[in-house]
Amino acid sequence: MILTDSLLDFFLETRKHTEAICEPLEIEDYVVQPIVDVSPPKWHLGHSTWFFEEFILKPHAKDYTIFNVDFSFVFNSYYETVGKRVVRSDRGNLSRPSVEKVYEYRKYVTQAIKALFEDHSDSELHDLLEIGIHHEKQHQELLLTDIKYILGNKPLLPVYSDDFKEHSNEDHAQDWISIEEGIYEIGHDSDDFCYDNELGRHKVYLHPYEISNKLVTNQEFIEFINDEGYKKFDLWHAEGWDWVNQNNIESPLYWHKIDGQWYQYTLGGIKKVLGNAPVTHISYFEAFAFAQWKGCRLPTEFEWETAQKYFPWGQRWEWTESAYLPYPNYQKAEGSLGEYNGKFMVNQKVLRGGSVATPIKHTRPTYRNFFQTNLRWQFTGLRLAR
Repeated sequence: MILTDSLLDFFLETRKHTEAICEPLEIEDYVVQPIVDVSPPKWHLGHSTWFFEEFILKPHAKDYTIFNVDFSFVFNSYYETVGKRVVRSDRGNLSRPSVEKVYEYRKYVTQAIKALFEDHSDSELHDLLEIGIHHEKQHQELLLTDIKYILGNKPLLPVYSDDFKEHSNEDHAQDWISIEEGIYEIGHDSDDFCYDNELGRHKVYLHPYEISNKLVTNQEFIEFINDEGYKKFDLWHAEGWDWVNQNNIESPLYWHKIDGQWYQYTLGGIKKVLGNAPVTHISYFEAFAFAQWKGCRLPTEFEWETAQKYFPWGQRWEWTESAYLPYPNYQKAEGSLGEYNGKFMVNQKVLRGGSVATPIKHTRPTYRNFFQTNLRWQFTGLRLAR
């Protein structure tokens, strides 16, 4: 357990970092919502603040005065037990409260949390603050990917920041890591923070397999495109093939063919696609089809977790072949926080690792991310297995 003073410092550091992510934005950027999956930056700022107010300050801070009674309706995301909320697709219609007011809200709640934890240090509050911090860190990653989608779908493709580096080459030699047949333990097994979906450490039986020590690169994916991989129906799931054709998918998200050369929009603006960089912004459908094309497959999340100590990871969230399901003896938390993970365990695939958008102190080998099979606005890539 982190000491309370250290945890409070961690909280304050996290709050500052969220606002630092938004510093390069113009005021007009804060409210844009181009698709339902992408939330406006202003909403992220408010929602991550509401989380602390709703789950810590309201029930635990004596004589706490709610900043604005309407903000729970505006900034609740999906918590049915908390009350009504703005429909997700309408978050971009909220010109009010203003950005200035949301920053006032953040300051108000941050100071109230600081005052509360200077006077209290019981374990229940500690656990609530810790999950609130990591909840905000999840939204820091979402902020970056949502900002990229907002700017990357504007006609002028504006630069977010010249300092944000998306690309790190996979320059090490290709190697296949062999894992022996056997029984392996899966799941979180320390006192460090984790989400409830990582708990229920259990044994799995794995057949012998090999897994690549490298992520699939842009150059490899260009070869897939050049070989008309997007036009070969036999590489795709039926649902994936429908998705490709209905949406005219011909390349990863943000890729543009200019004068016969591939370019991609990055947070640093439009850049030439770097061959040795890991491919990113692909759906599970595309990851599966590419693996089929290579005569390989995607690893299961259990294969990935067992082998992860033998290869570098963290540049891209990596699609796995595993459905997002509860571990044995999984128990949802009681109350509203029980809605955090459990109710999403259907119709999604697990991703493992982390990405260039994942904040510090927020990734570990047992972390289970999850998204629907068609989504690709996150920094998603793949690693092959066979």
